Amino acid sequence: MTKIVSVDVFPLAIPRADGAARAYATQPPWPSVYGNHRETLVVRLTADDGTTGWGEALAPVAPEVPGEIVRRLLAPVLVGADPRRVRPLRHQLGDLMRERGHLGGHQADAIAAVDIALWDLAGKLAGRPVVELLGGAFHDTVPTYVSGLPGRADADRVAQARDWVARGVRRIKVGLGHGVDADLATVSALREVHPDLRVAVDVHGVYALPDAVRLGRGLDDRDAWFFEMPLAFEDVAGHADLAARIDVPVALGESLRHRWEFAPFVTARAVGLLQPDIGRTGITEGLAIAQYAETHHLGVAPHHSAGLGLALAAGLHVAAACANLVAFEWHPTLFNLVNTILTVPIEATPTGIPLPTGPGLGVSVDPEAVARYSTWTTR
Repeated sequence: MTKIVSVDVFPLAIPRADGAARAYATQPPWPSVYGNHRETLVVRLTADDGTTGWGEALAPVAPEVPGEIVRRLLAPVLVGADPRRVRPLRHQLGDLMRERGHLGGHQADAIAAVDIALWDLAGKLAGRPVVELLGGAFHDTVPTYVSGLPGRADADRVAQARDWVARGVRRIKVGLGHGVDADLATVSALREVHPDLRVAVDVHGVYALPDAVRLGRGLDDRDAWFFEMPLAFEDVAGHADLAARIDVPVALGESLRHRWEFAPFVTARAVGLLQPDIGRTGITEGLAIAQYAETHHLGVAPHHSAGLGLALAAGLHVAAACANLVAFEWHPTLFNLVNTILTVPIEATPTGIPLPTGPGLGVSVDPEAVARYSTWTTR
């Protein structure tokens, strides 16, 4: 029987070009804390024949925290286990802290990294891509939408949108939350760029219900594509109330780790588009969430932001396996570091990303780059 013989954990922090020390701060109007370095968690599983599987969790703040969970709680279960039994192992890992209520948060992030590594290892041992192990691909090139349009001036955003439209893009998302009137002015300016340009809005949960309703109705008037995270992330009733009062679909899910977190929103009809991030759900649970959405006739548009190439590859395999895929998030300004730890880059086009081919995730990791950026020099 093939066995896992080692579990290696690498919290990564890629420094800034200006040499600034690693630090965290909020970026108003959004409430979440962000790091000034690019941070993530990478895990390597090694089988007794020397085959390795790599995984990554979306851990943009303090990746050492889920890294310790992998090292202390998950590794003892993994060593000696058959890596081809991916789903049973994933289930066992999920049960470790379940009675303590730790199905989500850092525990889930740690499991996501391991789950992705298990699928990568299982695919390599079988000589097959992960998407084939998941049942086959609906898409050889995963359709994307452009996320970002950085800057605060509408003239700058419009100029960027025009450039993307000239390159064939017809779907964009802009991060707002600067006040209802200012947000609607931005959307109006972007809608003038091209008659077929779909514009989605993400406000990171900054509004209370009255303003969210007013913004949502304004987005209806402007034929917006979707309205992402309009209210406090945990407010199921508020999202259901909002969804019933506007036509633009409510989208959410980047903060959620499993089906049981998505279920209250789905059953309350509080969401029209689900956005799981495979770097937070892992491949096993990410596909389960997509299939749960399909059961309720909902589409999925997987979230992807600050993850590197392993998280991106995992997200692409899950997206390609989804019958109800709408589009995959592509953030051009964050993509510049995606290939930092890969030996062969993932190449994106403005409208789609080709699915990596080859066994497992279909990407090759540079162990020296991983070691270079690891915050743990000896563990």
